[in-house]
Amino acid sequence: MLGDDLKDQVLQVIERGRNRELVLDTWGMGGPGSRSRGTTALFAGPSGTGKTLSAEVIAGELGVDLYVIDLSNVVDKYVGETEKNLGRVFDEAEGISGVLFFDEADALFDKRSDVSDAHDRHANVETAYLLQRMEQVDGIAMLATNLRANIDEAFTRRLDIIVHFTTPDAEQRELLWRRHLPDTLPQRPHLDLRFLAEQFDLAGGVIRNITLTAAHRAAQRRDAVTMGDLIRATATEYTKMGRLFDLASFGHYADELAE
Repeated sequence: MLGDDLKDQVLQVIERGRNRELVLDTWGMGGPGSRSRGTTALFAGPSGTGKTLSAEVIAGELGVDLYVIDLSNVVDKYVGETEKNLGRVFDEAEGISGVLFFDEADALFDKRSDVSDAHDRHANVETAYLLQRMEQVDGIAMLATNLRANIDEAFTRRLDIIVHFTTPDAEQRELLWRRHLPDTLPQRPHLDLRFLAEQFDLAGGVIRNITLTAAHRAAQRRDAVTMGDLIRATATEYTKMGRLFDLASFGHYADELAE
């Protein structure tokens, strides 16, 4: 679930896609000084906060396909290879009516922040090349990153829109819990989703993982999902993420973890 501010930011991307011909052609805003006819955007925020889902929504609203490119598979340690890989991606994307979504952009931005002087300068060139080619896309091209703080202002100024994704508050988390436990899923009545939402500060992607794990537990028993399933799946997810948890945070449901 997206908050109102985040919805407005995502809608800006959709509106640019819908109104491009009107603004650039009919209203004459696409003159010689215009950088490109496309829209470039940065989706920044923690993992699991809805960046990829929002990209899917944008493509769906515009009635085009979404093409997801994993930048971690494009970045190469050898000088010049990353640009070649990116060039191939953009060359293949030419003429395609769709939304380009570059996931795992941390692979590029993290490289820029970690390497030393000479290589650092080349990493900057790689990032600049990526943004340059994004600007040439005749449509919408988006980057997704968890490392907003590592991106130079010189690069962010070249982006049309920056959408900031944040972890949901308790009210939004409760809505996410309910959405990921659909009516088609057998579940015990009166699951204490408000407790889960208030006790555990989790992103939507993590909540989905928990509910899916709980559903598999219930399927193994050929039974409905119980609060115990959700509690044990939550503890499992914390362990998987390497995050510590206090049994006290599970309140009177802590006994479920002993079963």
